[in-house]
Amino acid sequence: MRYPGGFITSTFNPLAPSVDYLVVAGGGGGGTALTGLSNGGGGGAGGLLTANELNLTAGTTYTVTVGAGGSTGTNGSNSVFNSFTAIGGGLGGAASSQAGGNGGSGGGGGGYNSAAGVGGSGTSGQGFTGGAGASGAGGGGGGTSAVGSAGTVNSNGGAGGNGTASTITGSSVSYGGGGGGGANTAASTFASGGSGGGGNGGFTSAAVAGTANRGGGGGGGTNAAGGLTAGAGGSGVVIIRSLSAATATTGSPTATTSGQYTIYTFTSSGSIKF
Repeated sequence: MRYPGGFITSTFNPLAPSVDYLVVAGGGGGGTALTGLSNGGGGGAGGLLTANELNLTAGTTYTVTVGAGGSTGTNGSNSVFNSFTAIGGGLGGAASSQAGGNGGSGGGGGGYNSAAGVGGSGTSGQGFTGGAGASGAGGGGGGTSAVGSAGTVNSNGGAGGNGTASTITGSSVSYGGGGGGGANTAASTFASGGSGGGGNGGFTSAAVAGTANRGGGGGGGTNAAGGLTAGAGGSGVVIIRSLSAATATTGSPTATTSGQYTIYTFTSSGSIKF
């Protein structure tokens, strides 16, 4: 560029793209029941991280990892975007009075005869503690916005903790509900999974898996007619929203629009560049 008296050279610096993000880990699997007075705890929800107006570097490729839900009696897997890691949900305790697993949200404790397992711990800023089991009833898994409920002695399993509502896609959707604990044969009803994809605990029907791509915990198994098998945890999700369209992606994210925003929803691992 020429000015009177000489030249000034300048280097163009593109504006740093700004994004909003939601990162949800895989939910924990529910705990298996045993024949007799024994029921499994609900799986904990996958941890949840969300924020607005994160500045990225133009031209840099950012890795996205989507965590799988845990199979019966195992923790869920972590989800990652940039430097932000959501921790997989804790496993539901088995009916042998096993404690719920620690994780993004803690799993519910298992219940067995006169013994019971404690609920697992959640990760600060990501999820809450699972409910304790009781003699003959499983505790509910923790959710991303509430603790799981404790089981009731020789009766109902504990309800899963509720998840967190997000409008990042343009609609209100809840993520990260804890799984319900397994109910005793003398219970009045099944234990509900938390809002945001938590699976119901077993009772007259089988335990339910956490919802895929919501990070819900799996329901605990029951010694009632529903059967001993617990539900698996639901897989996680990573959602990135920006006023600028990405220049490249891998992993086949779904791209949608809402107003001026372009929204990239990753249900499997990949990458993104702006």
